[in-house]
Amino acid sequence: MRDVEGVQFLQWCLPRLQLCWPGYRKVRRQVYKRIQRRLQSLDLPSLTDYRIYLEVHPEEWEVLGSCCWIPISQYYRDKGVFQFLEQEVLPSLARQALAQGESALRCWSLGCAAGEEPYSLSLLWKLKLQARFPNVRLVILATDIDDQAITRAQQGCYPPSSLKDLPESWRTQAFDHTAEGFRIKQEYQEPVTFLVQDIRRAAPEATFHLILCRYLAFTYFDGALQSNTLRQLVGRMQIGGALVIGNGETLPERGFGLTPWSEKEGVYRRL
Repeated sequence: MRDVEGVQFLQWCLPRLQLCWPGYRKVRRQVYKRIQRRLQSLDLPSLTDYRIYLEVHPEEWEVLGSCCWIPISQYYRDKGVFQFLEQEVLPSLARQALAQGESALRCWSLGCAAGEEPYSLSLLWKLKLQARFPNVRLVILATDIDDQAITRAQQGCYPPSSLKDLPESWRTQAFDHTAEGFRIKQEYQEPVTFLVQDIRRAAPEATFHLILCRYLAFTYFDGALQSNTLRQLVGRMQIGGALVIGNGETLPERGFGLTPWSEKEGVYRRL
């Protein structure tokens, strides 16, 4: 697939999927590969033929949408964010939970890919904060549209490159080195529940103290879908809870009862 053809196709199809072209500039070639595999499975020779196929088979748009879902993640991605969670956000949320008579700190990781983000949160809690808050347990729901990514997350086995940003002591303590790769130990998997779910279609019924929505809605969704997603996220946040978005991402609009958490970019508190 030539780049010019791919760009033209994405600029045509993304708005119909409520996705925005600027978010895909740097990752477009990954999308090309996925779409190319889909063309081969349908025995279609070109993107022109695929456009015709989409017109005749409207159910194919959902398949195309899944081709545009880009899972890019690794353990401890954006170290400064996890350090801020350790130093400021999680202790504050834990104290808030205790003050309200709660024993569980509920977290939601959207677009969790193969599980690196929620497992990083589990490691952070157990290795750095659990001793300070022995009466609080961390409960993490991790969702993604990609069922294959969720299967990999449940297996919990990763290549060395995925762990390169973790502290060395964490890798030694929390992972078993196997022939398949580094497998996270069961005690760090236990707090995490994985679920195949598309935020554009559904959201959990529970409310959460902490929601991480990084490099997903506020990178790839169009303006209207971003606003709708933000409204859903805030509706599932506890009063005083925190929302974390990706570095360089911005919320589509102010309001919704959110205010920046101190001066840390990308972290918001629900008032």
